[in-house]
Amino acid sequence: MRLKLWLANVFASWVTKKVTNDADKAIYWQTYWMHKLLKSASNTSFGRDHGFNSIQNYAQFKSAVPIRDYEALRVYMDRMVAGERNVTWPGKPIYFAKTSGTTSGVKYIPISKESISYHINSARNALLAYIHETGNAKFVSGKLIFLSGSPTLDKKNGIFTGRLSGIVNHHVPAYLRKNQMPSYDTNCIEDWEEKVAKITEETLLEDMTLISGIPPWVQMYFDLVQAKTGKLIKDVFPNFNLFVYGGVNVEPYRKKLEASIGKKVDAIETYPASEGFIAYQNSQTDDGLLLLCNNGIFYEFIEADTFYDENPKRVSLAEVTLGTNYAIILNTNAGLFGYNIGDTVKFVSLHPFKIKVTGRIKHFISAFGEHVIGEEVEYALQYACDKMEANVTEFTVAPQVNPVEGGLPYHEWFIAFEKLPADINLFAAYIDEAMQQKNIYYKDLIAGSILQTLKVRILVGDAFIQYMKLLGKLGGQNKVPRLSNDRKIADELIKLLAQ
Repeated sequence: MRLKLWLANVFASWVTKKVTNDADKAIYWQTYWMHKLLKSASNTSFGRDHGFNSIQNYAQFKSAVPIRDYEALRVYMDRMVAGERNVTWPGKPIYFAKTSGTTSGVKYIPISKESISYHINSARNALLAYIHETGNAKFVSGKLIFLSGSPTLDKKNGIFTGRLSGIVNHHVPAYLRKNQMPSYDTNCIEDWEEKVAKITEETLLEDMTLISGIPPWVQMYFDLVQAKTGKLIKDVFPNFNLFVYGGVNVEPYRKKLEASIGKKVDAIETYPASEGFIAYQNSQTDDGLLLLCNNGIFYEFIEADTFYDENPKRVSLAEVTLGTNYAIILNTNAGLFGYNIGDTVKFVSLHPFKIKVTGRIKHFISAFGEHVIGEEVEYALQYACDKMEANVTEFTVAPQVNPVEGGLPYHEWFIAFEKLPADINLFAAYIDEAMQQKNIYYKDLIAGSILQTLKVRILVGDAFIQYMKLLGKLGGQNKVPRLSNDRKIADELIKLLAQ
């Protein structure tokens, strides 16, 4: 056992040194990857269509390759899915990561033989960075839970197809696999409630040291463990000391998670996407995510406020600035070029390049020109919770343009509480105060009597579980949008009010 821990620390030191060196040469690696991707894909259909052989610099690249989302690239994607070779990348993908799109229906994101190792190694390196910084490698000797989608893979014209988390499950390193939980059969259960119940049954008597998953679904697991045992998580799993998460901002869930655990545990935030592994938290002393610049991806950025302009300015990593909200654009060694994944980020450090995920480019409220983003509503809610010692399970926000009760329009907040504030009107006032502080456009609309101050609707405790179940999207990697510019989600949640 001591030898295993010693080897883990030695390996962690070696890998972390390499990652640090790569981060110090981020601009060099980004230039390298732009040219490498162009050369590798030059003889594909996409490469020929866009003149990859003649592109010499970034200005020419921008001129040749437009920004597109999945729907705009469907003409190429459908050819790959049909089994055609050399469409956007040499040969065929080795996997399709199957995701649900809001406008494109089911999306099939290619994963190539060149890109798969970056997905796997980046997740590993996040753990190694933690080991190197803290010296804590004890978790590798205990049981590890990865709350993920089913590893069952289908085939689409000879290509294995499934959720990214299920694909990655097949590549868990051998030295971790024997400690991995749940069992393969349990992990293949499609019904999320049945799956979590079975995971709880399998793990109650195990020495769990690491738990990984999207925060709301980890909380669902914690709730079941507590219901079964009547104990805090720290008393059920005394050696649990590392929580790995991604997919959503943990802050709205943090208080409830910590209350369920009963102690503070170290946490690592990761930023994996089906299109590529983008960043991870490499230090416990700050919460910025280290942008992985030597990872098979050439990044571009567009200021989020200008994204829907006719000709928005796109910049490379060398041109980004601190604190600006950007839509992140990917060019990858799986054959995606000028690809808008829909996320927005801002840089919190330029030496090295570190980011925070701020939301989704399509998940915003701008019914009146306010352009409220996810980062702002999450901050405002946390501000109100801290002021009134409230805890929130989940929430979403939508505009109410034509109130049935009459009066000015407003933003409507639908919140499921773990612990209600003593005064819901004061709670709403605190949220509104923070929103006006964070978003000058919202403040001006309130001051100009275009909007009235926001309203909070209290939902039943399991409202979002019921809503996701209704959609057939309970569990796995599925997330409730924090913001909508329409009433589609709100009109369903209005049926689940607690009062």
